[in-house]
Amino acid sequence: MSRDGRSGAEGVDPQELWLRPGEPRRGRRPSFSREAITAAAVALADAHGLEVVTMRRVAAEVGAGVMSLYSYAPDKDTLLELMVDHVTGELAVTDPPSGDWRADLKAVARLQRAHMLRHPWLPAALLTHRVPGPNTLAFLEHVLAVLRPTRLDGAAKLEVFAQLTAFVTGHVSHEIAQAAVSRSPERTAAEGRYLAAVAGDGSHPELAEALSAPRRPLAPDATFTRFLNRLIDGLDTG
Repeated sequence: MSRDGRSGAEGVDPQELWLRPGEPRRGRRPSFSREAITAAAVALADAHGLEVVTMRRVAAEVGAGVMSLYSYAPDKDTLLELMVDHVTGELAVTDPPSGDWRADLKAVARLQRAHMLRHPWLPAALLTHRVPGPNTLAFLEHVLAVLRPTRLDGAAKLEVFAQLTAFVTGHVSHEIAQAAVSRSPERTAAEGRYLAAVAGDGSHPELAEALSAPRRPLAPDATFTRFLNRLIDGLDTG
């Protein structure tokens, strides 16, 4: 989003963003930094959601004039890229891969899930995140090292990383949405009666058979683990 609130058609220039020093491109040197601006934006998003993060609000948080922020982040798209890479720094992994790539990849997914739950705005931000910064690249490097024991070529490894991240992003988005919905025991019971009636009318035999199976734990951690196991254990590395 540009200064007038519109998204720039040209997008974010990755070289300008990541390969240049994080200093203002014009004007005299201010008393704040790109890091401080980004941290303030992340704090706002964590506390109030991504929609609250505006250049004017962030400027107020760091005690700067809004126009001075544009020399660090010329639009909200750029600020969002900075925010995503900033929090991705929390995913720093120091231990080398164990060699059991499936176990290591599941550990990566659990790390991503916990990370997104700490920053509930992140799944939505990742939908438009296109410019990997240094922290994102460091995490990607770890995942590629995890996948080294497989027979996947480089392109396939990148696809696996994208697939895994998309799975975690979608799952956490659903978790967050479900947590925000008030579900009383009465509502849950009513939904159960409805499904039982539909399954019992003879028109949905597959649904009736599925509902007759033993129920599985609905706890978020257990559900995530089941879905994750199906995804990773079924990966074909040929």
